[in-house]
Amino acid sequence: MKCPKCGHEFEEENRGEKQKQGMIKKAMKGNLMSRAPFGYKIQDGKLIPAENFREIEEIFEKFLNKNLSLRKLAGKYKLSVNGLKKVLKNFTYIGKIKFNNQIYEGEHKPIISTTLFNHVQNKLEKLGIK
Repeated sequence: MKCPKCGHEFEEENRGEKQKQGMIKKAMKGNLMSRAPFGYKIQDGKLIPAENFREIEEIFEKFLNKNLSLRKLAGKYKLSVNGLKKVLKNFTYIGKIKFNNQIYEGEHKPIISTTLFNHVQNKLEKLGIK
């Protein structure tokens, strides 16, 4: 592709690759890559627990300990089933950032324990929920 001003050739892929590298650096520093997930809000550029953050622990606990279908549990929190699955698999809740299939230490405060998160991941796997 040519620059319309000077005619210099440049490649579109380089820009995409540079962007990806920048995002990886951001993730490595523990910065969030997208909007704030359910239970968090962004304040002064930082991810902090929102007023409803306790609902996250409730969701994880209920999924683990109650015999509720994903549909029923999702309905209790006004989430879609896919939205609920995203919550249950989101590393942000244990203070981490997942980007490009890598997991980085986040700059934010975790909402739930790693133990609870891991128990939920095991149950999801056992039930074959992807």
